[in-house]
Amino acid sequence: MPKIAMIWGVSGGIGRAVAQELQANGWTVIGIGRHPEDAAHNCNYLFTADVAREYDVQTAVHAASFEVDQINLWIYAAGDIKTTAVVDFDLASWQRILDANLTGPFLTTKHSLPLLADDAHLVYLGAVSERLKLPKFSAYVAAKAGLEAFVGSLQKELRGKKITLVRPGAVATSFWDKLPIRLPKDAAPPEKVAKRILAAYDTGHSGQLDLV
Repeated sequence: MPKIAMIWGVSGGIGRAVAQELQANGWTVIGIGRHPEDAAHNCNYLFTADVAREYDVQTAVHAASFEVDQINLWIYAAGDIKTTAVVDFDLASWQRILDANLTGPFLTTKHSLPLLADDAHLVYLGAVSERLKLPKFSAYVAAKAGLEAFVGSLQKELRGKKITLVRPGAVATSFWDKLPIRLPKDAAPPEKVAKRILAAYDTGHSGQLDLV
């Protein structure tokens, strides 16, 4: 019987790569995102949701529960970034970045828990936040640092489950189009990150996984 994965943020570069890698290895993949149709060829089931809207999250999980009995691998790959000086940051933009990178992980985790297998593995896409304490990155780095704290606390609550916080370096996705800096020449392809995530599941990894 195939194992089942749920990917939040499946329409992003890393999300799509993870879906493709899992499906190639015989997994059943549930993809959830604002534009899940972008990953249609790599998912068995697709649901639309804005991770910052609790009703959307609840509805997506409820719909998934009619298709599968439990989730073996749960992945949060959604995210957003905006680089602006604090003096120029408007509250709506600040909240959007925190929603995508911190509130989203909370809401999707909370409402997915009843559907997770007893030995489910949870994976969160973080960042090497201590290296990103740069001018105009305040919202993003604050949210990612908060995500690390959230995951650390969650690990102590969900002792029967493995939890991995993946901290990739630069990854060659369209995410970089939002940044005022060039993509580093040594940026990893998203497929490499996807393979490391699947390897983390296969080896039973738990804790922080730096891909730098």
